[in-house]
Formats: sequence, structure tokens, C-alpha cells
Amino acid sequence: MARGLLTVKAIQAAKQKSKEYLCSDGDGLFMRVLPSGKKTWQFVYSHRGRRRKLSIGDTDDVSLASARDRASRERERIALGLDPRVALITTEVAQAKELQALHAEAARRKAEDLTFKDMLDTWLADGVARSNGNAALRRSFEKNVLPTIGEKPVRLVSEADIRDTLRKVGRVRGRSRTAVVQLADLRQLFRWAEKRKPWRPLLIEGNPAELVDAKQIVRADYDLANERDRVLSADEIRALQDIFSTMQTSYSDASDRRIATRPVVTETRLAIWIMLSTCCRVGELSMARWEHINLQTGEWLVPRDTTKTRTEWLVFLSEFALRHFQTLHQITGKSLWCFPSRVGDNHLDPKSISKQIGDRQFKFKKRSQLKNRRNDNSLVLPGGAWTPHDLRRTGSTLMQSLGVVEHVRERCLNHVVGGKLGRIYGRYEFAVEKRAAWDALGAHLDTIMH
Repeated sequence: MARGLLTVKAIQAAKQKSKEYLCSDGDGLFMRVLPSGKKTWQFVYSHRGRRRKLSIGDTDDVSLASARDRASRERERIALGLDPRVALITTEVAQAKELQALHAEAARRKAEDLTFKDMLDTWLADGVARSNGNAALRRSFEKNVLPTIGEKPVRLVSEADIRDTLRKVGRVRGRSRTAVVQLADLRQLFRWAEKRKPWRPLLIEGNPAELVDAKQIVRADYDLANERDRVLSADEIRALQDIFSTMQTSYSDASDRRIATRPVVTETRLAIWIMLSTCCRVGELSMARWEHINLQTGEWLVPRDTTKTRTEWLVFLSEFALRHFQTLHQITGKSLWCFPSRVGDNHLDPKSISKQIGDRQFKFKKRSQLKNRRNDNSLVLPGGAWTPHDLRRTGSTLMQSLGVVEHVRERCLNHVVGGKLGRIYGRYEFAVEKRAAWDALGAHLDTIMH
């Protein structure tokens, strides 16, 4: 390497001026001093008759010896007919491609390590929309699935993992129905993932949940059809009315109410008769607001965000249903909610009514008694266990017995009718027919109960 004109001391002693200036080291290598005081190396050369410049770096980063060595190598390129600037661009392009390849490899490795929980979180945020912001769906996964396969990479989740996980729910814990529902949710999750990156490349062997047979995760005595057909008879409806009356009388007449059996709370009793006479779902009623109920016209507008079908629903209240709503209004009318929660300014938990009814039929429960919960059999009816949803089925069945045609009954249940084309080209609301159906049901219930 040839000795130049500059020295380390000269480089350090160079001061900035009002304009930039160059200090030559010879053979085309210069130190450029900027007005800011910054000092850089610059190699000036000629290629094919044109004067060109090549930046080598700052003097703080590139020493004098390194700058001279670089200038020497560039002179060799020029002697071979090459342009240093073109060579630099080529090198930078190659480096960029290499960096891009490294980033792609890092992304691939990161994707390979994505866990089942990562996939679940993305699905819950962007792939599924259920009531209450997917809160119940998240809880079920957190309780039944995440403890066993949550941290496992998606590409390693197998049929056996899912089957063994759900067997613990269905067979070990005895929650066969929960296991079946969880399997359906897992299948939906994996079907969503199969169509999207970065999950699709990780599922090279397909949807593992589809390979699991529901029979493998439930107890041998569980009916997979699990189609409830419980309908309360007229005698049972009268019996339920008598139970409420007797419970209230016995409690009122008890000498010591501290040890007497408490009657079902009035709000729950009213909810039972409203569900029976409107065929509504327990969740729709639990979240009902007084602003949506017109006690003068006898109409209840169920907003789409509280319905299972996400379809707004107008219920025409019969005299029977309206009477019970009016009684309820005397109790909770000062609240925004028809069934306000006792904790905070919110509606009653949709599970609350179901729990109250179930706790009064304890003989059918496959669990031990729970503290601070009713554990008696005061609501047991001759036909066996019953739930709030059975009231909806009972109301529909009574409508059927009264001659209400199927397509009207389906609309009274707020079921999706007619498919997409049917909904587009058939806009008639059947308001007259639905009102008549609910009126007939209410009148029939009055006949049964009086």
C-alpha cells in the first residue's frame, strides 16, 4: 500500500470551515471536511472518460490505513476496466437479496413455531363472532383445551392430541355433551386455519379435528343424537303453577323463614311464563331492555345483537305475555333492564335462570351439592327434568296443536326460513299471522292455568 500525503494527526487537526473542502492523500483518495465538522473519505476516479466519486465512509469508522487499502483495490478494478460504483451496486443488491433470504428464513422458522394458542387467539379476534365477544367460547378453550395443547406448535398437533384432550372432558370428567360441542368448535377453528396463512402451510396433513370421531370422546351410554324432545304437558304446566303458589304460601306462613324453603324469586317465575308464551330464548329474555318493550301496543323488539340468528325479531305479546311483562315492570321498571343483575349496572347473566331452575331439580344433577346454591327438588315435574329451552319447544308444540302452520311457527321462533334467495325475494313479514299465533298460544295457556 503506497504511502500518502495525509497523517493521522493531520486528519484529527483538520477543522471545519464555512464551506466543505477536500484534503488529498494522493492517487484519488481525499478526506472531505463538511461545515458541520464531519469528515468522510472520498475516492475520485475516471472511468471511460467520465469523472466519478465513490464514498468510502466516515473517518470515525474507517481508518486511514483502511481507506488507502480500499482505494488501492478500487484502482485495480479500474485497471481491469470495471467501474467501482457498479461493483458497489452489485454488491449491495447481493447483500439485500441475502438479507431478504435471511428474513424469509427467520419468518419461516417463526411460523413453524406458532402454537395452537397463537392460532386460537387469531381466530377469536378475526375468524369467529359469537355472543358477548366470544367470551364463552374463549372460556371453554381455556378450560378444556389450552392446558394440554395450548403451547404445542400447530404443525405438531395431531388427531391423537385432540382425541386424548377431549376424552379427559367427555369420559374422565363425565361431560360428554361439552366434549362434543368442543370438538365441533375445534373443527371450525381448523377449517378456518386451513384457508389462511400462516396456518395453512402448518397443516400439511389436513384438519386433525376432522379425524376424531365423537364416539371416541364420550361415555358409552351417551346418546350422540342428544335431541331433546321434552315438552311440558298441560297437566305439568298446571302443576308448575300450583308449585309456585304452594311454595309462596308455605314460606309466607312459615313460623321460621330462616329454615323454610324459599320460593322461586318472582322475576324467575315471570320469566318462565314469558318464555313459554313467547317461545323466546332464555338469553334473549335475560338481556331484554325496557326501552324495547312497548306495554301499550304489546310489542317487544328483540335487537339483532341479542339473538342467536343475529336477526332482529318483533314479538307480538299476547294478553297472557303482556300481563306478565306488566307485573315484571312493577318490580324492575326503574332499571334499564327487564332482568337487572344484582351486581353492577348490567343485565342478568343468561345462565342465571337456567341455574335457578336446574338447582330446584337436584335429583337429576350428576354432581355434589354446591355451597350457596339451592339444592332441592321443588320444581321436579312428572315428565322428568326440564330446562328453559324446553319451554320454547313446549310453546311451539302448543302452537302446532292449535293449527298454526309451520312457516308461521318458524318465524315465531325466529328461525332462519327460506334460505338466502327466499329471504331476498320473500319480504312479507307475516305480522298478522304471527300476532294471531301468539294470541292463540296465550289464550290456550290462560285456559290451561284457570
